[in-house]
Amino acid sequence: MNWSRIPSLAALRAFEATARGQSFSKAARELNVTHAAIAQHVRSLEAEFGEALVVRQGRGLILSPEGQRLADALSAGFETISDGVEDLRRLTEDRPLHISVTPSFASHWLMPQIGEFWARHPEVTLNINPSTDLVDMRRGGFDLAIRYGDGDWPGLEIELLTDGDFWVVAHPDLLKGRTTTCLSDVQDLPWVMESFMLERSALIAQEGVSMDALNLTLLNTGDLVMSATLAGLGVTVQPRSLVEREIQNGSLVRICALKQERLGYYIVTVPGRSPKGLGVFSKWLLSKADT
Repeated sequence: MNWSRIPSLAALRAFEATARGQSFSKAARELNVTHAAIAQHVRSLEAEFGEALVVRQGRGLILSPEGQRLADALSAGFETISDGVEDLRRLTEDRPLHISVTPSFASHWLMPQIGEFWARHPEVTLNINPSTDLVDMRRGGFDLAIRYGDGDWPGLEIELLTDGDFWVVAHPDLLKGRTTTCLSDVQDLPWVMESFMLERSALIAQEGVSMDALNLTLLNTGDLVMSATLAGLGVTVQPRSLVEREIQNGSLVRICALKQERLGYYIVTVPGRSPKGLGVFSKWLLSKADT
């Protein structure tokens, strides 16, 4: 297709609307532009083709034979475009939301509560992808991601879901009834942490505890760390949001809290992308974070 030989889409739309309504004014109202803009578009087409497309008749307009031929072709073409757009829109409206979350967040925050969302909103289907890999929101087709960090991700819409508080926790059996209020009270116990724990290392160091002095076991994933902690195998440092439930039910004991500014779990979305159910799911996430 040689696009250089095709007039502007705005001009063709203006003429097609004029042809259907037999009026510049009706076309202007339909396309939300001025009467003069519609007339100018039509005159530009007439100048390009060297043919009169509309002819004044009394207080209205009629199409010339050439104008009628163009109007018929445009009507069929725009109808085909409209059908294609609506077919795709129906397809995307019916598809599930594609959600990317970290495995730890999925296991310890999202999945214990997601049943409530499913019960309230059976019309919204979720495709939840737990992964520690960085994802390209646009090319990967994800509608929403929940990621831990400082929220500095240019080109994306960011909303804080949970704050950056870290809690130092352990299984009650590991503590054996000892009084614990700070890190130094448990530095002689075994510890378990993720292998990618740079922020938490800095937090521990701020409390005057040397990482080198700890009896520390490094595990590859947050899920493994949480499983080991729940089994009484070590003390760990985790985001508050991931261990609150275990603290409440007595599976873990909070030793102390550590504060890190700006860090937290964020809802990440692509600007301008709003598939069916995205707003409902985002609102539900924020409501659960507030409880």
